[in-house]
Parts: sequence; C-alpha cells; structure tokens
Amino acid sequence: MEIIETTYRTFSGIKKITGLSRRKSSQYLIYQDNQPKYYVDLYDLSIESNAMMNSLVLCGKKPIREVLEIINKRNNVNLSIPIITKLGLSIKLKSEIKTINLEPLPEEWLAYSL
Repeated sequence: MEIIETTYRTFSGIKKITGLSRRKSSQYLIYQDNQPKYYVDLYDLSIESNAMMNSLVLCGKKPIREVLEIINKRNNVNLSIPIITKLGLSIKLKSEIKTINLEPLPEEWLAYSL
C-alpha cells in the first residue's frame, strides 16, 4: 500500500504527517502505538474484518474513533486515528511516497458485538 509521508515546519516544531495516497472517505489508516499498522476500508467487504468494522461503524451509527476506544479498552491496545490539522502557518519541507504492508484489523478484536 502506498502512503505519503509529508514533513512540515510549524510554529510548534517539525511534524511528520502520514496519510493514504488516494484516500476515500471510507478508508482509514489505523495507528498502533503511534505507528501506522492497520488499514480499514469500510466498503471492501471481501475482507472479514472490514465487514465487521462496516457493521460496527456504519450499521451501528458510531464514529470510528468511538469504536477504536472500545477495542482499546477490551483488548488493552493503543489504536488511534491521528487528527491532522492544517491550521496555522506551516511550510512543507518534503514529501515522499512509501510502500508499506498494512494488515487488516485482527478479527479476534472484532469477534464480538461492541
């Protein structure tokens, strides 16, 4: 999977922002311990964990961050979706495309109803 890692200089220092190169509104890059680890596409139902997340987020009408908080509490993990703000003055220093292997979320974390 291709991701874009962009480095910015802001008032608070240098920040790296990682995102999907061709992101749709149903695609999420999930971080574990502040590193990109998992990829979720809510409309790609061919992968079982994506279908389970579709059910939890879209059918359950819950925000994905709320679902991740519940998964974190029940499985003692640190999953997150970083909030990327582009407010304020920032200067783009560099941007590079990287290819990494992102896994779907483990099904055992989603195997029960939240």
